[in-house]
Amino acid sequence: MTSTLLRGRLLSFHRAPQDMTDTESYLYEPDGGLLLENGKIAAIGPYDSVKAKSPINTAEIDHRPHLIVPGLIDMHMHFPQMQVIASYASNLLEWLNTYTFPEECRFVESEHAKRIARHFYDELIRHGTTTGVAYCSVHKTSADAFFAEALNRNMLMIGGKVMMDRNAPQGLLDTAETGYDETRAVIAEWHGKGRNHVAITPRFAITSTPAQMEAAGRLAQEFPDLHIQTHLSENHDEIAYSCQLYPDAKDYTDIYARYGLLGPRTLFGHCIHLTEREADAMSDAGAVAVHCPTSNLFLGSGLFPLKALSRRDKPVRLAVATDIGGGSSYSLLRTMDEAYKIQQLLGERLNPLDSFYLMTRGNAESLGLEDKIGTLDEGTDADITILDAAATPAMTLKMEVVTSLTEELFLLQTMGDDRAVVETYVAGHPMKSGLTAAG
Repeated sequence: MTSTLLRGRLLSFHRAPQDMTDTESYLYEPDGGLLLENGKIAAIGPYDSVKAKSPINTAEIDHRPHLIVPGLIDMHMHFPQMQVIASYASNLLEWLNTYTFPEECRFVESEHAKRIARHFYDELIRHGTTTGVAYCSVHKTSADAFFAEALNRNMLMIGGKVMMDRNAPQGLLDTAETGYDETRAVIAEWHGKGRNHVAITPRFAITSTPAQMEAAGRLAQEFPDLHIQTHLSENHDEIAYSCQLYPDAKDYTDIYARYGLLGPRTLFGHCIHLTEREADAMSDAGAVAVHCPTSNLFLGSGLFPLKALSRRDKPVRLAVATDIGGGSSYSLLRTMDEAYKIQQLLGERLNPLDSFYLMTRGNAESLGLEDKIGTLDEGTDADITILDAAATPAMTLKMEVVTSLTEELFLLQTMGDDRAVVETYVAGHPMKSGLTAAG
């Protein structure tokens, strides 16, 4: 048995914070110990007490004065879009047709998919992200590369081969039958292998025919434990076109409901422009609205009403994500900085406890995986991120006047990026320190 003792300031959430003063919502240990054994967290508490119960010859790593938090979780990414990031376009549909679809065509080549997968995982680790939920391309080769690299690094990842059989270039089209068959093949080969989870992934209603949506619904019935991921209500033109393609549906959300794709394991990217009926339907079904702030701002899609959705009589489950490559940063810290600004523009407040809860336990709860990831609880997977709020000269200067944990978290959220990530542990193993500067 191998064991490692991490020492530092520990932060882990028990539940969603009610407000900035809700100290009962989280554990904060100013001089904490975290005992890691065989990829799991074996003990947590004050350093002296955890040290006393540690096995002889336990390796010890002192991360003081840094903050030890659960590994960050990114709920919506596009693995084939690494080279699409920072592409100039006026809106979502132009961006898709001009840059994204041509780039994704390259993922029919297995060597290209493998190369990008290596870079993709390097960036996650560099930015402190230990779990991601990702779209691959329509090609099975992309899903194979994605899951093989996750297995190689022993990361808990969720992903799926995109299903789309219309309104895209020929090189990106499957059929209702092949989309179904290849998704089943990906499930058979990769789901449950290592820490891999496969998601059923119809890209969005615009790029799937009714026959393909039916096929996706069959997959959801056959594999009820799998997550479903797709897009919803990102852009006004997208909404109008989707409803035009499915005229019998009440609205965009109802399209997915009609095919059995609206449920507690459904992850809807964006959800900016939901009607009250749609929000009610999502709440009733337990579906998750995934907020992608940097993408929403970059593409001019709109301002996501995070606080308004959470305090409805029928609240909508919420998560946060980078949405690479519509999103403009791999960093969840940068992402939450933009989420804060969006709420400011809407006359709302997003406090730093909310942000750190969402990036960790909140996103884990949205996946139904809080028993494995998202906390520092005993028995959970040892996915851990070490943060330094004095990572740059400007942050060091600001830290001179920081007097509370919440002020430090807000500094990390506002000024932090990959430089603030000292180390990223995956299943108890330090990963960031092993990366080369060039990745």
